Amino acid sequence: MQTIKLDGYDMAYLEVGQGHPLVCVHGTLGDFRTWYAVLGPLSKKHRVIAVSLRHFFPEHWDGLGGDYRMARHVADMIAFIEQVNPKPVDLMGHSRGGHIAFRLAQQRPDLLRKVILAEPGGDLDATLDPAAAPDAPSALAARTLVSVGKVRAGDIEGALENFVDSIDGEATWRRLPAAAKQQLRDNVFTFLGQAHEARRPYSKSDALAIKTPTLLIGGAATRGSLSVMWRVLAQHIAGARTAVIPHAAHWMFEQDPEGFSKAVTEFLAG
Repeated sequence: MQTIKLDGYDMAYLEVGQGHPLVCVHGTLGDFRTWYAVLGPLSKKHRVIAVSLRHFFPEHWDGLGGDYRMARHVADMIAFIEQVNPKPVDLMGHSRGGHIAFRLAQQRPDLLRKVILAEPGGDLDATLDPAAAPDAPSALAARTLVSVGKVRAGDIEGALENFVDSIDGEATWRRLPAAAKQQLRDNVFTFLGQAHEARRPYSKSDALAIKTPTLLIGGAATRGSLSVMWRVLAQHIAGARTAVIPHAAHWMFEQDPEGFSKAVTEFLAG
């Protein structure tokens, strides 16, 4: 593990392999360990740099303070990539990290060569989903707020079970291996920040603004809004490519690391 100071914060990251830089951004409750299953395959041809965002492991945050914001994490990633050479880099984000990568591609396309969005998180506005109600949270966002309430009440296991099962189906939490559960526990208090992170929904104009070559990738077994969002965005990002990982759901890179790595490396090589 290494650290780099960004606006007074020591941001932790792992760096493995040689070649063109591939910066990887984890999602909700993740950290640089999120990518362990694919570090080997991806680092055969790339210099893989997996970050831990502000307030995630190895920091053990108490949930206090007002700097857990989507804009803060996007700004941190811009500052991080500005210190990576050579540029432009390849950027990959999963879930909430996919949202960060999307916003970064909007704001600083000069820093990026290619972008991979693995089931990016968030909501669609009415320009992309006519059924979207203004200021109304999606079903997944509403269930995440339930987990926030459970954390505040001290029910850590209940919060994590509710969140994981809402994404990959009931009883998924009980089936997770111990190491995966511990990673989520290590980051559980970031739930408290996410409730007020001011994440904007995606709009059609947002998607049309993305000019960086983009791969949107999803698991065939993912359900709910996460299975829809990346497909909708792909329809409006110019030249976007898509890939589906069979027999995998939201954490597709853990469930099929070889298939996921193959889709990513083929896109980056093309």
